[in-house]
Amino acid sequence: MFLRRRGVLPGFGLSLGYTVFYLGFIVLLPLGALILKASSVGLVDLYRSATETRALSAYWLSLYTSLAGASLNAVFGLMLAWVLVRYEFPGKSIVDALVDLPFALPTAVAGIALTTVYAENGVLGSMLGRVGVRAAFTPLGIIIALTFVGIPFVVRTVQPVLEDLDDDVEEAAAILGATRFQTFARVIFPALLPSLLTGFALALARALGEYGSVVFISGNMPRRTEIAPVLIVTKLEQYDYTGATAIASVMLGASFLLLLLVNLLSRWARRAET
Repeated sequence: MFLRRRGVLPGFGLSLGYTVFYLGFIVLLPLGALILKASSVGLVDLYRSATETRALSAYWLSLYTSLAGASLNAVFGLMLAWVLVRYEFPGKSIVDALVDLPFALPTAVAGIALTTVYAENGVLGSMLGRVGVRAAFTPLGIIIALTFVGIPFVVRTVQPVLEDLDDDVEEAAAILGATRFQTFARVIFPALLPSLLTGFALALARALGEYGSVVFISGNMPRRTEIAPVLIVTKLEQYDYTGATAIASVMLGASFLLLLLVNLLSRWARRAET
């Protein structure tokens, strides 16, 4: 008779049941309710609401500002993580703590602060105005807000991987005659790519659904600076549940496809690394 090893956690059946219940109750149930609501609306009305000119403009604005914000976060988040891991400087712990500020700061407060700073009479807005650049109440302001709320995802995803990288590999590359750029491009970056793509996906997901920090700095001008989440809330305030459901369904499908693509790329990068 064999004795089963007791683990710290409960058995597989109980753990799996709790996981499925938690995932279904927190994630799948709301999504299922959205799909059920969309299916109860006539296809003609759903299609008409989802493809109106105002909605199409909101889709496009949300898509390219989210991609722009997540791409900026991927570049500068990698640089910030590199500095925090590889260099020692006064105030490093303060900078490290400030990275998590967008997590703790209410999004509405972040939106008001960004609008105050980047408005035409703000500190940075007035400086940008002198060179003919307007940030607040433009798509540029939306990208700034999405970059602000998404930067921690990239930094906190890449930082642990950088800390675990073995310095011996870099030293070996240097001994073999590789330049600093070659060492980074051929040794360090391939090891960071999967985590960087994961951070990009998290920042993109946050940007696609962001509302609080954007609603103030965007100005919410239809067909110009109105993103899809803001339009959904506007439709709900107007009791247009069909329109809100249609736009939300489109955003749900687009988000799923984008995140699926990024996850496939991340999996491919991990396989290529091994």
